[in-house]
Amino acid sequence: MYQNLGGRKLKKILNGRFATAAILTLICSLVGSYLASLPYLKVIGALVISLLLGMVMQVGRPVLDYSRSGIGLIANKFLRAGIILLGFKLNLLALAQAGIKTIALAVVVVTFTITVTYQLARKFGVDKHLAILTASGTGICGAAAVMGISSQLHESNDPTTNLRHQENEVVAVAIVAILGTLFTLIDISIRPLIHMTAVQFGVMTGGSLHEIAHAVAAGSAGGPVSLDTAIITKLSRVLLLAPAAIIIGIWYHRSSQQTNPSKKQPVPIPWFMVGFILASVMGTFIPDLATFVPSLVKLAYLLLGMAMAALGMNVNFNVLFTRGKEALLAAGISSVLLLALVIAGAKLFF
Repeated sequence: MYQNLGGRKLKKILNGRFATAAILTLICSLVGSYLASLPYLKVIGALVISLLLGMVMQVGRPVLDYSRSGIGLIANKFLRAGIILLGFKLNLLALAQAGIKTIALAVVVVTFTITVTYQLARKFGVDKHLAILTASGTGICGAAAVMGISSQLHESNDPTTNLRHQENEVVAVAIVAILGTLFTLIDISIRPLIHMTAVQFGVMTGGSLHEIAHAVAAGSAGGPVSLDTAIITKLSRVLLLAPAAIIIGIWYHRSSQQTNPSKKQPVPIPWFMVGFILASVMGTFIPDLATFVPSLVKLAYLLLGMAMAALGMNVNFNVLFTRGKEALLAAGISSVLLLALVIAGAKLFF
């Protein structure tokens, strides 16, 4: 009897902590979505704004400490649910109609950027975990890629290591947010100088910028044709999130075993990425779902915003400003190289 009462009391406490965390992160996500709709904040994007609002929430430290377990659950589970729902945004037929050139460009861009960013970061002394997260966010689709790839990397039994990995997630998201915003402004600024057609400019923005919000903001500067091309090109890179997560997860697993042969861990299976692909297939080939897709995508960004806010609530600001310098430099150099590569590709093939 007493055990039952104790169990009920514990369950009630846990439910209260989760409810508190859910309310706080939901507020951040909703406010982030609203602020991202404002003219001067569109370029930053709802996810990054939600992360920043989560950081601001740290002023209420006692409340965050109380709801810490709920915050961790939201950062983990809501992220996966959001990425699965984001799959409905990918219309596979539209990507196929864009042609093999667009898909081929996306494969080259993602492979080149991840490889170069990771290698540069390691040469600059960045630890392996932060290096691959920064490379993935720079190469694929910003914050969502950082969090999606991070969930494929092994958790440790050491709480200190896990905390460091969580801090790396925040650092990587901050880096792609800073560079994505900067290069959005650069893309818009150089447009009059590079004499591109509307399609070429759309390919350049969608192929070189980090977040979907960045590609939309820059692509719209070239008109409706540029905007449509930028979105399709960017979504071609987003489509590669699933295979990239699988490949990076296997590589990270094997390299960890080579470093520590006694540490046997199973190869991670990214079930949520399977859900992401299935959502893409359903959204593309089930006509009756078309009317629900915009709502599902909004729900995806709401959940992702909550996950980003939860991440922001755990930020260690000292880490953000100290550990990220070398990773920022590596990602900055690779972003310049990426922009040059995509400009050349757009000019030659589009």
